[in-house]
Amino acid sequence: MSKSKLYLFDAMALIYRAYFAFQKNPRITSTNINTSAAFGFTTYLYELIKKEHPTHLAVCFDSQKPTFRHEKYEQYKANRSAMPEDIASNIPYIKEILTAFNIPIVVCEGYEADDIIGTIATKACKEGYEVFMVTPDKDFGQLVNDCIKMYKPAYGKNPTEILGEKEVCEKFGLKNTRQMIDYLGLVGDSSDNIPGVPGVGPVGAKKLLDEFDNIENILENTDKIKNQTLKQKIVDNKELAIESKHLATIVTDTPCHSDIDSFILSKPNAKELKEIFEKLEFRTLGKRIFTDLSLDEQSNKTGEADKIDKIDKLDKIDKAKADKKDSGFGGLFGDSEAGLFTDIYENIKTVKHEYILLQEEKEIDDLIKILQDKKEFAFDVETTGLDANNCELVGFSIAFEKHKAYYITCPNNFDETCQIISKFKTFFNDPEMLIIGQNLKFDFLVLKWYDINVKARIFDTMIAHYLINPETKHNMDYLAQVYLNYNPVSIESLIGKKGANQGNMRNVDLEILKEYAAEDADITYQLYLILNEELKKTNNIKLFEMIEMPLVKVLTSMEFEGVRIDPNALNSFSEELSKDIYKLEENIYDYAGEIFNINSPKQLGEILFDKLKIAQKPKKTKTGQYSTGEDILSKLQFIHPIVDDILSYRSLTKLKSTYVEPLPQLINPRTGRIHTTYNQAVVATGRLSSNNPNLQNIPIRTERGKEIRKAFVPRNNDFIFLSADYSQIELRLIAHISKDKGMINAFKEGKDIHTATAAAVFGIPEKEVTADMRRMAKTVNFGIIYGISTFGLSERLHIPRKRAAELIEQYFISYPNIKKYMEDIVVFAKEHEYVETILGRKRFIKDINSRNNVTRGYAERFAINAPIQGSSADMIKIAMINIEKEIEDKNLKSRMILQVHDELIFDTHKSETELLSKIVQDKMSTTIELSVPIDVSVGIGNNWLEAH
Repeated sequence: MSKSKLYLFDAMALIYRAYFAFQKNPRITSTNINTSAAFGFTTYLYELIKKEHPTHLAVCFDSQKPTFRHEKYEQYKANRSAMPEDIASNIPYIKEILTAFNIPIVVCEGYEADDIIGTIATKACKEGYEVFMVTPDKDFGQLVNDCIKMYKPAYGKNPTEILGEKEVCEKFGLKNTRQMIDYLGLVGDSSDNIPGVPGVGPVGAKKLLDEFDNIENILENTDKIKNQTLKQKIVDNKELAIESKHLATIVTDTPCHSDIDSFILSKPNAKELKEIFEKLEFRTLGKRIFTDLSLDEQSNKTGEADKIDKIDKLDKIDKAKADKKDSGFGGLFGDSEAGLFTDIYENIKTVKHEYILLQEEKEIDDLIKILQDKKEFAFDVETTGLDANNCELVGFSIAFEKHKAYYITCPNNFDETCQIISKFKTFFNDPEMLIIGQNLKFDFLVLKWYDINVKARIFDTMIAHYLINPETKHNMDYLAQVYLNYNPVSIESLIGKKGANQGNMRNVDLEILKEYAAEDADITYQLYLILNEELKKTNNIKLFEMIEMPLVKVLTSMEFEGVRIDPNALNSFSEELSKDIYKLEENIYDYAGEIFNINSPKQLGEILFDKLKIAQKPKKTKTGQYSTGEDILSKLQFIHPIVDDILSYRSLTKLKSTYVEPLPQLINPRTGRIHTTYNQAVVATGRLSSNNPNLQNIPIRTERGKEIRKAFVPRNNDFIFLSADYSQIELRLIAHISKDKGMINAFKEGKDIHTATAAAVFGIPEKEVTADMRRMAKTVNFGIIYGISTFGLSERLHIPRKRAAELIEQYFISYPNIKKYMEDIVVFAKEHEYVETILGRKRFIKDINSRNNVTRGYAERFAINAPIQGSSADMIKIAMINIEKEIEDKNLKSRMILQVHDELIFDTHKSETELLSKIVQDKMSTTIELSVPIDVSVGIGNNWLEAH
């Protein structure tokens, strides 16, 4: 009969590892709970039980009260960072899960988990058990003997290790495992802040222990230590060595619970387990556990038979990955940067599916007949590249039921591909059909080049999840992992990693491509079934259907149109900038008295602070260099003229390298225009962002920065630019949301809000307000929206904190309801952990109740601003949708081409200028009914700068 096996879990060590394994790919529920620690720990627990078949199991937690080690040595564990709140919040869930599993939780007041494990392991060993201490902590090596082993979880590329006496001794160069205590006493342990003997490292410790066996013998025989430097270190730190050894010693006779019979692994409580899994949304993981442990009456008893036959070609692709995997749980605690935990997720080889390749005309026609009876289908394209305006269609996939999909391949011939895709045009044009996809804007943009303009209803899974949980990732792989516990085939496995050597989809083996492409449509359809219900549960369906989905089509049209730029204008501007940059360099060198690398923070810091001494106590970075960031230098620009020139130099060089030189490189060879990509699911507040180029960051405040906009020009001489911009929209929104009568009346009376604010704050008539007063009031107005502090206002206005405090106090006296709004929204956020826009767009703020003052303060400021920023984002989105509809209905030649913050830019046919101006002003000013007038300024010009 085999020996009973007892597994003892070092709870917090494993919980921390689980949490950090998912740090770059966190598990977030639809209610914005980060369950990474609970998910990782539960999965590891389950896999270990499944793999190792323990007869007994217990999970040991540290005492919440200080232990004897803390009492003995004040600095014990003092350098540890506070426990991340997402870990702390998961511990009760983990304990619930363990209780539901009927797995004992062992805690002993005044002792750490190490001591509890040491006590139980020692007793169990004497009683004939084979004991495995499940922990990554090397301290446990001191307990290892012929019946107690360390079970060290996999980490990175390192597989699971089971360490017996031989392995521990070889790993640390010891003669026996008890020497581990002496080893730690000498070298210390930084994670627990055990000091050790200063200056004694692993090599020195091993030599000493090899000669003298233990610390006591070393201290008694210091005269025999040949290395005089090492000897002196030992002599000078005798007490520290003894104290460190004492701190490192795991207690094996604690008074804690150690009845081994009570640790027998028994059948879980199915009802309790189901409830906690539902709460934490462990859907697929829960299903696997229930099936494997036969807790589900309806579970499929023939799980192995349900697995599909291996696909040889996919096996070859995944072989390298498979070779790296540990046989049980492998890489859960491995390289989270890859974002792929293939050990814990289902995949294309473990889930039964039917993916069908269609090449012949009859096969495609048969699919079309099937689609005629469908009301919805998932759709995904495969292309030769990621630039939708400059790639070819390789094929597309369709799915309308789980685990089944079709892949239609397209030839390397534009006309033939057009004929194939045109067969599906009826469905794309059917207003009753629902097209489902992940990032549909890309697919629709590709289709536009094949004469397909989508009129059907649409459901984008990426944007659905963005509304449900704006704080996290929204890519398909992440969603599949979270909602389906499934890991899709990576594109890198087909064409390699991004870069010059990346392959092309057209060259991928057709059988492999079919599996990959059809899987995308299948997974997207499955996500739709879940996310559609989640949208309803979270009250996001209205925002989704009325704003976000119509906006997909609007942005598709804008990206397709693009904008023309004038390369000659940029080249001329580049030459001007080069001359200005050269002059600034000469000035800086003159001030410095030498030539140096202005772009080197180290050299610059030495010039400013060592040589010119422009600050008494300059700040330094963690590496010991002087801080020379813009925030530092901007405070010093009035002290020495070199600082102003350095800031100007940085501004111009950034302008040149970020915009002036790269923009011509972005001109599309097909169209002769640049086509920015709008990101609808990136900024959590609801705002749009853009890239290639990032239009949101094109400078507007500096004169030189503005000149870039001169290069943005109409498509030809028959067109002119029209720009429409919301005026002070965020201030109007805070007036509306706060219901502050003073600010509402100022807007209704058409006053300059900054002048009106200055008059109120300084207690003078508006006609006596100076330009400087108005500037200060403007800073306060916009600062309040972002929850500015007294310190922040003092920094921005370069005034004493006392004066800044007086300004804020007077501001709230003038606008009392704004202060009330700020207080009320913070209270609401603390209670609900989210805030909402006027239209109900949620922004989750989980740090609002943080115990950390800095973190909580940031969250409170964000709670104040998010409803305003989000409402502004909703307004311009609605305006874009309504304007685009009018342009289409009236069949205008003009096109909306750019959106930047609160501004819309149109490539306007000169004959339609007056009509479009009226449409734009009307639609922008009637998006949401506010208690203040919405002011829209419209301008026209032969370039963007002129129009703005």
